[in-house]
Amino acid sequence: MTESSLPARSRLVHDALRAAGIPGEIVVLPDAASTAVLAAEALGVEVGAIANSLVFWSDGEPLLVMTSGAHRVDTAALAARLGRTSIRRATPDQVRDATGQAIGGVAPTGHPAPLVTVVDEDLARHPEVWAAGGTPHTVFPLTFDELVRVTGGTVLKVD
Repeated sequence: MTESSLPARSRLVHDALRAAGIPGEIVVLPDAASTAVLAAEALGVEVGAIANSLVFWSDGEPLLVMTSGAHRVDTAALAARLGRTSIRRATPDQVRDATGQAIGGVAPTGHPAPLVTVVDEDLARHPEVWAAGGTPHTVFPLTFDELVRVTGGTVLKVD
């Protein structure tokens, strides 16, 4: 699929990837892959290789957590590691305001402004990870190091 035929949100992600020197191509899936399990099944990869983009609200600002699809984020432990008062799930409106994208399709990049980001250290175990491409139908591959670089994220244990 050519960049120009991608959905508008995915074109923004594509442009951000290219600006960061990341070559992975955005793939449009026939069915929505709005969960890590669905994405892993569609791609034929382990669920742990899915880089889930979860948006939280923490100390008055959005916090993007890129977690392995095999994990649940321990918000209390993560708040302590980050020295934050609390971390709670962002509302759908907060997610869209912060990322320009809908829940189930949030990419690690292509947002209106950079987000404070945490990257799950366990994603480093996979030679290739897959992240959402701005819509529930789009995904793209990248390495752990590329994920950290494109997000400017802090690598931490999240579960």
